[in-house]
Amino acid sequence: MNLDKLSQSAIEHALAKGASYADFRYEELTEQDLAVRDARPETFNRSFSRGFAIRLIADGAWGFAAEAVTSEETIIVAVEKAFQIARASATINQKSIELAPVEKVTDSYKTPIKKDPFLVSLSEKVAYLEQLESMMRIDDQITTSSASMSFYKTSKFFASSAGSQITQDIYQAGIGASCGIIKSHREQYERAYPTPGGQWVTGGYEITEKFDFAESLPGLVEEVKALAWAKDCPEGEMDVVLSGDMLSLQIHESVGHPLELDRVFGYERNFSGISFATPDLLDNLKYASELVTFTADSKAPGGLATYAYDDEGVKTEKTPLIERGMLVNYLSDRETASRIGKKSTACCRASGWMNVPIVRIPNVLMNPGDKSFDQLIGEIDKGLYVTAPDSWSIDDNREGFTLGGQVGWLIEGGKLTTMVKSPRYSGSTVQFWNSCDAIGDESQWRIWGTPNCGKGQPGQNARTAQGCSPARFRKVRVG
Repeated sequence: MNLDKLSQSAIEHALAKGASYADFRYEELTEQDLAVRDARPETFNRSFSRGFAIRLIADGAWGFAAEAVTSEETIIVAVEKAFQIARASATINQKSIELAPVEKVTDSYKTPIKKDPFLVSLSEKVAYLEQLESMMRIDDQITTSSASMSFYKTSKFFASSAGSQITQDIYQAGIGASCGIIKSHREQYERAYPTPGGQWVTGGYEITEKFDFAESLPGLVEEVKALAWAKDCPEGEMDVVLSGDMLSLQIHESVGHPLELDRVFGYERNFSGISFATPDLLDNLKYASELVTFTADSKAPGGLATYAYDDEGVKTEKTPLIERGMLVNYLSDRETASRIGKKSTACCRASGWMNVPIVRIPNVLMNPGDKSFDQLIGEIDKGLYVTAPDSWSIDDNREGFTLGGQVGWLIEGGKLTTMVKSPRYSGSTVQFWNSCDAIGDESQWRIWGTPNCGKGQPGQNARTAQGCSPARFRKVRVG
């Protein structure tokens, strides 16, 4: 298949019909999921999909079409469909689409991997998962245990009327294990490692070597046994320390999503809401305390949203979002960036060839602080340590939220004391982030992957990431 020739044919046909812009994206998607539960194989799935998409602007409006079969004939059909959609959209558009500038690029990129997961035998993978799962079946009180791994490869070819031509091979991997005690239909307790749902990165089969399962899983068994008989989390206002994985969820929900510029402009209103962080607040809103700095950085090694170019051919750069507490930028694509007079932050991505690219959360990274974990805890007289994200709820404006973990520990006199179950905490986004008065040091910093971020109509499932150390927040409502 000559993608150079086919892409140029698509773009030339679109321009000849009067398009002011056009791009062509071809993708091959390979996925494998495996799981072992309660000493039995549970999931073995491998899938493959390929196809292309045409995106264009005609009469000042977007048109999009995708096809599973890539040929001269289907490309012409797709261009015609995209034109019909653009012209229909133009009849109701309130203003013409304008795009922020982009550089012409010819480049290629591949995720650095040590071991291609799709070349590792199924028997080796299953044996590894069986070994992990067996490490948790060491006590009769444990009623369920599981281990899983997933691998994705996305091979992309992108060309545009701006003159760019880019190829990328993105490898993503996830792994995790959990054990639980089921006391009744209503009372079910679980502990997971490295975090609930597993940890996700860009990389290959070497993910199996990144975590110390042999040391951690027996301790997980003891924790879930204690959790099953732990007291409820007390209610009230107290200081809170969030673990790295718990803070990752907080960042995702109350920093990542509110700063998606398409959401800010109301594009997601009907599906998943809007954002309080409107453009008039840019450079004016003290979003967080002065200790807090966030950047969008999809060049960061190992982040689940690490790539070289987005699906508009915009090169990724490290871009400040919140700088010493002040809101300074958004997560954007070329269309939304042009509306605030800035460059795109390379956040335009589609979940597969069949979907239209939209603004998605990249790697959103919180700068580490200078506190050890003992200092974060030791400077609290009465508080709560929350870990292992378990639940989340946030309003349509991305302000009021309640998040919860699998397990917590009371902090009394600067020490972790009593384990509590189902700890929850709530607040308002800006007030909460301004209450941050300490952040863990670089030794505790990690990028946590989120493999299931839903957005868009039709719905798309994207893979995003948040980097952070544990952090402390003062006077938080808990329960």
